[in-house]
Amino acid sequence: MSTALAIGAHVDQTDPIAEAKARNAPLVQFFLGDPQGYRGPEIRYAGGAEGLRADAEAAGIDLYVHAPYIVNVATTNNRVRIPSRKLLQQHVDAATAIGAKGLIVHGGHVGKDDDPEKGFDNWRKAVEATDLTLPLLIENTAGGDNAMTRYLDRIGRVWDAISAAEGFDMVGFCLDTCHAHAGGNPLETVVDDVRAITGRIDLVHCNDSRDEFDSGADRHASFGAGRIDADLLAGVVRDAGSPVVCETPGGAAEHAADFAWLRERL
Repeated sequence: MSTALAIGAHVDQTDPIAEAKARNAPLVQFFLGDPQGYRGPEIRYAGGAEGLRADAEAAGIDLYVHAPYIVNVATTNNRVRIPSRKLLQQHVDAATAIGAKGLIVHGGHVGKDDDPEKGFDNWRKAVEATDLTLPLLIENTAGGDNAMTRYLDRIGRVWDAISAAEGFDMVGFCLDTCHAHAGGNPLETVVDDVRAITGRIDLVHCNDSRDEFDSGADRHASFGAGRIDADLLAGVVRDAGSPVVCETPGGAAEHAADFAWLRERL
C-alpha cells in the first residue's frame, strides 16, 4: 500500500497542471496570490478558476492550496485577527472555486504576554465564523513558545476548543515532518500522537530539516540533506498513509529525485 501513496510537491501557481505533469505527480500544492500579503487570492492560471478546475479534473490531478503565512486567527491583536479571518474566508472561497481538495493553514500564535486559552477560543470563533466549503487542514508549526500548534499539548487544546464549533466536521490536520522535528515532537511517535488528539491526518508535508531537533527553526531541506533520519522520515509517511506534499527546495528535477528517494524507503 505504501508505494501507492500519492506524492506531489509545492509548485508555482501560474500553471499547476504543467508543474504536476513535469513531476509526474498526481497532486500539487500552491499559493493563490501573495503568501505574505493581505490583498486576497489571485488566480493566475490562464483559464481562470473554472478552467483550472476543469483541467485538473481532466488530468486526474488533485489540487491543494496553502493559505498565506500571515493568516493568524488565534492572535488577540484585532488588527491581525480580523483581516486574517477575512483572508481565510477569501481563500476558502477561491480554493473551492478551483476544486481544491483542501486549504492548509498554519496554527498561528498569541503574544508573549497573552493567555494561550484566548488563542484556543479564537480558533473556535474562526471556525464558526468561516463558511467552510472544503476541508480546512490545520498545520503544525515549528517555532514560537506561544504557537498554537507547535507542541502536542497545544494542538490538543486547539482541538478541544474547535470540536465544539459549528463547522468542525470540515476541519482536518496537516502534519509537517520538518515542523514536528524542529518543534520538538519525536517523529518515532508523532503520527500516533497526533491521531490520538485529532483522530486524523489528512495530508503530510514531507520535508527534511536543515536544523536540529527542537531548534524551533522552520528551514526545509531536500531528503537526505538535512538532520532527520531517513527511516524516521519515511516512517511518518508510511504510518500516516495520507497524500504527501514535498515542500523541498528546487524544481521538477529535484522534486522527482525526492519522490524517488522517498519511494525507495517506503
